[in-house]
Amino acid sequence: MASLDIIEERSDPAVQRIIDVTKHSRSVVRTVLIEDIEPLLQSIRAGVEFTEVYGLDTAPPPAELLEACEKRGIRVRLLASALANQIFKAEKKPKLFGIAKVPRPSRFKDLADRTGDVILLDGVKIVGNIGAIVRTAFALGAAGIVLVDSDLPTIADRRLIRASRGYVFSLPIVLASRDEALEHLRRSGLRPMVFEAEGDHTVGDLGAIDERIVLMFGSEKTGPSGALSDLATETVSIPMNPEAESLNVSVSAGIALHARARRNLGA
Repeated sequence: MASLDIIEERSDPAVQRIIDVTKHSRSVVRTVLIEDIEPLLQSIRAGVEFTEVYGLDTAPPPAELLEACEKRGIRVRLLASALANQIFKAEKKPKLFGIAKVPRPSRFKDLADRTGDVILLDGVKIVGNIGAIVRTAFALGAAGIVLVDSDLPTIADRRLIRASRGYVFSLPIVLASRDEALEHLRRSGLRPMVFEAEGDHTVGDLGAIDERIVLMFGSEKTGPSGALSDLATETVSIPMNPEAESLNVSVSAGIALHARARRNLGA
């Protein structure tokens, strides 16, 4: 660890980069702070371009991260704890983080180039739910995710990166308006299926479908919008205890993706 340089002076250009990336008022987001070991490792594996990675002088980076950074040619330095306290002030001080360039936004074409199913989330706004779905979608072979009315201006949102454990960069996630999503679904030729309490199919039927489908979910309270629901001629339900009001949307998506895993993973 002695080979890692320690940043002790506020005049170091890295300090201003860190301060800039933590500003909440940024109108244009070109860089993002990625923190903690797993999100950092997954982001590096996904090919995200890093400026630098930092640990604290009291908590040096683990060997696994140092090895990953060395393979990608990413510089790693330590930040003096006293200086870190000045930089982050009232914010939670990360012990391990990196500054990365925000990748270009995903497009619908990126979904078309892949073979798995597509997840469409309409009006799902809780970042923790979106992040959980991202992790599951990547693990179970989905092509990507379309977010409609999520209130997220970019996928390079620190909350989403944390919630997805860094997998947000490992598959295409398209931020789209409702009209854009409708137009894509009409043109794609994919089979849209919307999840509702009383469906034409049960989730167990999904495993027998040998074609790409769009699995559409809305918020727990309102479900998908009328326009998107109307486009889906087939509905799917998840059998459950009638005394339970509903399932969390991330749980529902996980159940659906598990039913499709054999097809999506090619197992």
